Amino acid sequence: MAKITLQGNPISTAGTLPKVGNKAPDFSLTKTDLSDVSLADFGNKKKVLNIFPSLDTGICAASVRRFNTEVQNMTNTVVLCISDDLPFAHSRFCSTEGLENVISLSELHVRNFGEDYGVRIINGPLRGVLSRAIVVLDENNKVIYTEQVPEIGQEPDYKSAILAVQ
Repeated sequence: MAKITLQGNPISTAGTLPKVGNKAPDFSLTKTDLSDVSLADFGNKKKVLNIFPSLDTGICAASVRRFNTEVQNMTNTVVLCISDDLPFAHSRFCSTEGLENVISLSELHVRNFGEDYGVRIINGPLRGVLSRAIVVLDENNKVIYTEQVPEIGQEPDYKSAILAVQ
């Protein structure tokens, strides 16, 4: 269980992020077209999992915008933006913002990603949604970088995540 904060108040997650060096847990998440995808659907590419509570918050929206820009400079890499937002909200946000380089994913149909990746918030006012975290996978889905952002209102360490991909 990770101990994080929301505006300085302690909250916890359902577990801890996958360990660097381990194979990432597979998942089934829903794209904006309502189709389901798993890790295998992203082939032999590096994967940046940008995990966050909701696009309706400024920090979450900023992380999607930032990774949309950064992924243009990453070779053989996809950025997966993952939250509990409905696929329609993901689609509307990316369309309104003109974001075309990230892949938006939701827990709409299968709700075990939060537990499998240790990012489900289990107490406090945001209980039930995903915490802010970054998990970077290599081409074989081995975890090469993780960051559980310690304060929900804080942006992730973009530089370290991007360096992990290079």
